[in-house]
Amino acid sequence: MNRFGVPQTMKYWKHILILSALIIGVVVYLFFQNPKVIKAMNYFKRAPDTILIQPFAGMNKEQVTHVYLGLKQVYPFVQLLPVEALPKCAWYAPRSRYRADSIIAYLSRQCRTGYVTIGITNLDVSTTKGEVADWGVMGLGYKPGNACVVSTFRLNKANLNEQFFKVCIHELGHTRGLDHCEVKTCYMRDAEGHNTADEEYEFCPSCRKKLEGNGWVLKRGL
Repeated sequence: MNRFGVPQTMKYWKHILILSALIIGVVVYLFFQNPKVIKAMNYFKRAPDTILIQPFAGMNKEQVTHVYLGLKQVYPFVQLLPVEALPKCAWYAPRSRYRADSIIAYLSRQCRTGYVTIGITNLDVSTTKGEVADWGVMGLGYKPGNACVVSTFRLNKANLNEQFFKVCIHELGHTRGLDHCEVKTCYMRDAEGHNTADEEYEFCPSCRKKLEGNGWVLKRGL
């Protein structure tokens, strides 16, 4: 004991506890200064991505408005960009149409962090599929990605607006990380070279859950 009657061992334990607290504090501080940890934290606290609709020259204003208003109903952060010409770099002369993958690359280069751009056009678009070098498509989107493109060219003219909106949310679904879905009535169904839009009327529970985790507010029937 010391002259105050306090056991020496208690004094040592007090120093040990203070030293341990300092060490833990330093470790925690260094942990949260790690760039990877900071990046992860910023990812989870960042605001939801904003969807930018990029109409290309020649698009029907009614169709543009239909897609814009439709997306606004299911997702709160949507902006409509001014009309611009399709990029010349995407023109595919042998088939007189535009390459969807080149359009996506063009949109992606212009897209800032926190945004995803969907390009919409009434002209024919194509991409490479398997052994087919130039395959005509209704739309294209990469998983995940910050840009996609949709064309009205191959859609049913009798109910074009409805099909157009379905293909748009399909491709946007890919950019949000969704795969093709085996549920035949799900918007994420793989068309497999056909127009199956009339058979699709909602996101299946699994796809819906993933989109709602990305900030989508899906109404019944969507």
